[in-house]
Amino acid sequence: MTNRQRFFMNGILLTAVGVAVRSVSLAFNSLITRSIGAEGVGLFALIGTVYSFAVTFATSGISLTVTRLTSAAIGEGKSGEARGILRSAFIYSLVFGSFATAVLFFGAEYFGATVLSDGRCVLPLRILSLSLLPIALSSVLSGYFVGVKRVAKNAVVQVLSQVFKLTVTVSLVLRFSRLGVAAGVTALAVGMTLTELACFLVALVQYFIDKHRYLRAAPSRSDFGEVLGMAVPLAVSAYIRSALLTLEHILIPRRLRARGASSGEALSAYGILHGMALPMLLYPMAPLTSFAGLLVPEFAEGNARAERSRIDRMASEAINTTLVYSIAATVLVALFSEELGYAVYGSFEAGKYIMLMAPVLPIMYLDHVSDAMLKGIGEHVYSMWVNITDSVLSIVLVWVLIPRLGIGGYALVIVVMEGYNFALSALRLSKRVRIRIEPFRSLVLPLAAAISAALISKRIFVFEGSTVAPVWLFLRILFAVSAFIFIYLTLARFIFRKRRKYFCR
Repeated sequence: MTNRQRFFMNGILLTAVGVAVRSVSLAFNSLITRSIGAEGVGLFALIGTVYSFAVTFATSGISLTVTRLTSAAIGEGKSGEARGILRSAFIYSLVFGSFATAVLFFGAEYFGATVLSDGRCVLPLRILSLSLLPIALSSVLSGYFVGVKRVAKNAVVQVLSQVFKLTVTVSLVLRFSRLGVAAGVTALAVGMTLTELACFLVALVQYFIDKHRYLRAAPSRSDFGEVLGMAVPLAVSAYIRSALLTLEHILIPRRLRARGASSGEALSAYGILHGMALPMLLYPMAPLTSFAGLLVPEFAEGNARAERSRIDRMASEAINTTLVYSIAATVLVALFSEELGYAVYGSFEAGKYIMLMAPVLPIMYLDHVSDAMLKGIGEHVYSMWVNITDSVLSIVLVWVLIPRLGIGGYALVIVVMEGYNFALSALRLSKRVRIRIEPFRSLVLPLAAAISAALISKRIFVFEGSTVAPVWLFLRILFAVSAFIFIYLTLARFIFRKRRKYFCR
């Protein structure tokens, strides 16, 4: 099997798993939303601001470090060096994961009652702290599996995670949510912690089974400095970015209260936009996330071998494919937004924000793919500074806009900053890589095909109003996706065949 075939096979596998995982996650969010309400979703999202920073500290850039270093070492036939990298990475994660666990566990009272200004956050934070060490060690294993292109191993862990969500976590939340929002959120924290622990144990077993395939030589003794040299800059940038994101999300409910909203209203509005609308917008991103993750080792390998033409070709294919996909996703999400909001969350308000923010999807998706390519060619430090300035500007805009525009001001912040981030990433990428964009094939044609497919689907599947049962909405969207693929491929084949005949005369 060639590298190209292996890349697409791995990508298809990860896409299938990613779509399944996100579908289950969406169903999970729907069940949780209906159990603990918009206020509960907002409260858990608020807890997540501190927890996500703790996760960032625990992982400290190790996954990407392991991916890049192991892929480069194995590509050069240095299995001993790769084994040394893994050993150093485990020590690194053990130290950072343990420290993060201790700080969040013993500091939960301060973070919950003082930083988040809600005593209901204390116990969930303390419970979630116990998941940090398993997450840190799992990051090493995940980076290793991507680096050696054994993505099926990560797929198994993702599937297990969703099984736990739908069994253990949902059953806990459904049982304890009757006691109130605080009890439901605490049950959610318990379920997430158990899930992370189980996923780590499965990944560890897979690693012990798989490691003899690539790590046969004795480990090198000089790899800890190399791991630190890459992981620490990534970690510092991640700390700064995560701290700024935490501050930004803490400010959102506070600035909503400054506008006159009560605590419950502020959490509900935050929960609708951040906990409902955004996950729906990110749902179609599953295939791109899968392939973008695989681009990092491919670009790192090509960059190490100075294969400029290969890198240019891969970058052009990635950008053009992303354009086609993101334009189709934008049209379909926008035109079905109201039905999606009601069918998934029982909220027309969520549907309104899904439609409002759908036009930013092409920028969001292109930025994600561009960022992966930049990391692959060693531009992770530049990406770090872009992300940091993005977060600083976001805080300023949140402070200024939310008291004037309400939660719509936060939606505007997301749109503006996605554009800012992508513009800087694209500018840097264009200086390192030659990208050839095909405007008609990648812009005009998918737009026409997506609009046609959506309108045909709406004409065939006619419902009164937007209160559509989830199964019928799924069939409606599935038909629209199938129609888009058929229309796009048919038009592309017909138009470009005619063009070739014209130029050959």
